[in-house]
Amino acid sequence: MIIGDGINMELRELRSFVAAARLRSITKAAEELGIGQPTATTHIKKLEQELGTLLFDRIKRPIQLTASGTTLADLAKPLLDGIDSLLDETGIAEQVSPVRVAATHDIIPHRLLQVVRIFLKQNPHGHIRILSGRRDEVLNMVGEGTVDIGLVPGPERGVDFEFQPLFAYERVLIAPLNHPLLNSTITSLDEIASWPLIMMGRGTYTRLMLETEFRRRGLEYEIIVELDSMDMIKRYVALGMGISVGPRLAIDPTDHESFGVVGLAHMLPVEQAGIINLRGKTMSTPTKAFVQLLRDTLSLS
Repeated sequence: MIIGDGINMELRELRSFVAAARLRSITKAAEELGIGQPTATTHIKKLEQELGTLLFDRIKRPIQLTASGTTLADLAKPLLDGIDSLLDETGIAEQVSPVRVAATHDIIPHRLLQVVRIFLKQNPHGHIRILSGRRDEVLNMVGEGTVDIGLVPGPERGVDFEFQPLFAYERVLIAPLNHPLLNSTITSLDEIASWPLIMMGRGTYTRLMLETEFRRRGLEYEIIVELDSMDMIKRYVALGMGISVGPRLAIDPTDHESFGVVGLAHMLPVEQAGIINLRGKTMSTPTKAFVQLLRDTLSLS
């Protein structure tokens, strides 16, 4: 801290001086501050050298403030009190700052939901802001600093990001009960392309992969309904309106009563979904706690 014409004071020096001025003892000041008596003495002597004046009359016992010392004590104490108050308020603000998360539409109501439930139970006054989007939109939100972390399917190797894998991201076929595809082993994407499809919106991760494979193989296909939620897609499939391909994580145990599920790991890659964050970005204490909870909870799933 520079004051006036090049006077360079450090807070630790002012703290030692103010404590000694209040207690009339450098030894007691050192004990209160948790430092050695020689260190406190050095702080005060350095302060006197910077100011070019004596701050204590050391002949009398207990030590007494000089006129300059009295003036500095009157100025320094409210300054330190203000700094301490600012540090306390800043620390409190950091402790209660919201956790800002972005995730794809399929992860939010399933994997993310279970972590949010645990986090809020452990932190009743916690605040979480959740934004949704396609995978590329989540990456943009993280890159622009709109959110602190993202949850996305598929690894990300961009130089601006760090990716921490958490759980497997497998695709499955879902079809109405008694659908012909459920009665035999699916060996080719041709069998899927021949049926009306109900899919997430254009550009979503699984749809993009599926359409890329269809086109690569020269397959004709028809998407008859587009929805923004796998939960809604499951309802449409259960009503017999078409079939769909989506992530296994969106399948709940009770869903098997409404439609059939067939794994596609032998035809479509099983990837890792995980946490994405901006490389070098400082996280708040609540965000760090949330990330650790994500690791503890989802790395087992």
